[in-house]
Amino acid sequence: MTETLPPLRLKKNEERRIRAGHLWVYSNEVDNAATPLKAFSPGQAVQIQAHNGKPLGNGYVNPASLICARLVSRDPAYVLDRSLIVHRLKVALSLRERLFDRPFYRLVYGESDQLPGLVIDRYGDLCVVQLTTAGMEAVREQVLEALDKVIRPKGVVLRGDSSIRKFEGLDSYCETLGEVPDTVTVEESGLGFQVSLREGQKTGWFYDQRMNRQRLRAYSKGMRVLDVFSYVGGWGLQAAAAGASEVFCVDASEQALDRLHASAQANGLADQVASIQGDAFEVLSQLRADQQRFDVVVLDPPAFIKRRKDSKAGEQAYHRINQLGMQVLNRDGVLVSASCSHHLAEDQFQKILLQSSRHLDRSLQVLERGHQGPDHPVHPAIPETAYLKALFCRVLPS
Repeated sequence: MTETLPPLRLKKNEERRIRAGHLWVYSNEVDNAATPLKAFSPGQAVQIQAHNGKPLGNGYVNPASLICARLVSRDPAYVLDRSLIVHRLKVALSLRERLFDRPFYRLVYGESDQLPGLVIDRYGDLCVVQLTTAGMEAVREQVLEALDKVIRPKGVVLRGDSSIRKFEGLDSYCETLGEVPDTVTVEESGLGFQVSLREGQKTGWFYDQRMNRQRLRAYSKGMRVLDVFSYVGGWGLQAAAAGASEVFCVDASEQALDRLHASAQANGLADQVASIQGDAFEVLSQLRADQQRFDVVVLDPPAFIKRRKDSKAGEQAYHRINQLGMQVLNRDGVLVSASCSHHLAEDQFQKILLQSSRHLDRSLQVLERGHQGPDHPVHPAIPETAYLKALFCRVLPS
């Protein structure tokens, strides 16, 4: 028997975005007279309805959040339970197994995999799970049961430390289930990278840049390469493996650089790789003052624009870091510049790079455009799911 869920009714004409493919409901779209938001508890399952009471599908609600509801199924017969999660995990897994020959990838990418509020990264027989919404936190045990049925991981790290959880009114935590070693080796493009799933950034590794890091190899043979915001060396070790003469990795984290050197040693690349610990802006300024020059500079910073209101300050930071990067490039150098700020459009990002080059009286050629890998599929109705930009640029004298 189909479970009957309490209704969440929308105002007249507010269902158009949902019908067009979107999965989110904003609090100002709800008919509070018919279905008061404050009557619901965070994470409660609901049937989302048009203003006339016609079902749009099932989802979950959080009256404390601006995005107050998320759709999980357009078929009113299905609710967010173990059975549906198992099905969605199998659909997600089939794509990743088609794309990758080794089990290292983002298995679930939230809304794009029809599991809003859930992110799962796979590291062989280990998984990192992020539950970012009250609705997904409410079915935490069903998520873990479904994951066990589909993947049977030996260990799971629950990283409930995402900043998004604060907007949902959720506590922060990090828990380990099963056996998870302190150091895990990620396999990518024939190399092994040592990471910590409990203490590393985000979920431990950044699978989204995989294809772009692979493309760096074509630019690296015989070159002197600088990898800024290197973390554990995802870009730098790919350059070294492609035959770079020297690779310098810059990161503020001593722990990350220790793992970089351990990975370089394990991959037989230790002689090519050196590191500089410190703030990226300060290190680049010092390298410029020391008249150090590189053939390839990679800039892969964290998001400088996390909220729309940060746009002005964030764009200034992108200007500054790219200008510094260009100032340590040789006369005919390659700049690989990335942004994971979804509030920064690719056209605007390219404009920032152009303005930075003109400020230095340099000419810019955009050679390639990179985006997130296919294990981070874009939901075409949700622009926020397309966030990653990587521009491969040649920087020449004017």
